[in-house]
Amino acid sequence: MHKNHNFKWLILVLLLVVALAIPGYFWMKKSNHAKAERQKSLMSPVIMVPGSSATTERFNQLIDELNQATLNKHSVLKVNVSSTGKLSYKGTIAKNDLEPFIIVGFENNKDGYSNIKKQAGWLDKAFDSLAHNYKFNNFKAFGHSNGGLIWTYWLEHYYADYSNEITMKRLMTLGTPYNFNEKNINNKTQMLETFIKNKKKIPKNLIVYSLSGGKNYESDGIVPESSVAAAKYIFQNQVKNYTAMTVTGAEADHSDLPQNRQVIQVIQQYLLKPGNKQEKQLGQNKRKNRRKNINK
Repeated sequence: MHKNHNFKWLILVLLLVVALAIPGYFWMKKSNHAKAERQKSLMSPVIMVPGSSATTERFNQLIDELNQATLNKHSVLKVNVSSTGKLSYKGTIAKNDLEPFIIVGFENNKDGYSNIKKQAGWLDKAFDSLAHNYKFNNFKAFGHSNGGLIWTYWLEHYYADYSNEITMKRLMTLGTPYNFNEKNINNKTQMLETFIKNKKKIPKNLIVYSLSGGKNYESDGIVPESSVAAAKYIFQNQVKNYTAMTVTGAEADHSDLPQNRQVIQVIQQYLLKPGNKQEKQLGQNKRKNRRKNINK
């Protein structure tokens, strides 16, 4: 009787092990398949985050301008995140588009450091969904104004969850107030102090471009130039390459920066994959025609 009792227990244990192993096997198989898909992926999206009070429509003109200078149009997907973290989508990524534009906006798009931290959490919800659905293994990030702050906070607090499988290749910030409205760099805000404190979490292989608007010698009309320049205390000597640029011209004030011709050219040159000769000629012809129309 004793032997039969032990035998029954042995059978039960074996059945339990098999029952647990089967779903584990299929989960592992599914996980390995997803990793293989990600490794083989050629997609490298440009994920854009607008600034405070701006929606997912903020970059419409910028994207139209960029698409005018390329034969292979970039498709556009817009993701809006509610205050409860619910995602809603508008647009689609074309089947053969290897460099789509993805804009992530927030229902609560208000200013302030506490909100920026919340928005970074909402950005992470969107990013996690995008990474799961589209299986890309690298991407480029773009942020206008507070959008650059949101990306920086996300880099320092969330990127580590993805860094083994997904590489942020480049980050471009535009008119981003790293010290808010403070003109004196000796008066560092709590946000800037925290960014500097956590900068070691930012990947060393990242390439960063920080663009500021030169409406005048001190600011872009809203953000002090010294506040944009404060980015160097976060990225310089931490990332692979940090470049600061000032753009000027008729649209160098803060709200018009995404439509600035120099900004569009910088995005084409440093953020997007280089086009072929035919595409470059197309862009040059469009710029020549534009200048001719202006001179008429």
